[in-house]
Amino acid sequence: MRSSQDTTLYIVAYDISDNKRRTRVHRVLCGYGTWTQYSLFECWLTRRQLVELQAKLVKWLRPEQDSVRLYALCAGCVERVITVGGTPPREPPAILF
Repeated sequence: MRSSQDTTLYIVAYDISDNKRRTRVHRVLCGYGTWTQYSLFECWLTRRQLVELQAKLVKWLRPEQDSVRLYALCAGCVERVITVGGTPPREPPAILF
C-alpha cells in the first residue's frame, strides 16, 4: 500500500535538443508522472521510483548536451503551488494490492 507520506512531488524539467532523445525521455517520464507543460512533468515518486527513473533517464541522455532537472517539493511547498489555468498538482489515488 502506498500513502502520501511515501511519495514526494518532483517537478521534472528537461532541455534536450535532439528530437529522438527528447522523445525517448518524454516517453520514460510519461510512465512516472503527468505532462503539464512542454518539457515539464509533475511526478509523485517514492524513493525507489526516483532511483529507477534516474537510471532510465541516464540511458537516453548525453550529459554534455542534455539537461534534466528534478526539483523535490516538500508538502508545505505543494500546498502553496499557485496554478493559473490548468489543474493544480494532485497526488494520484493510492493503489491497494
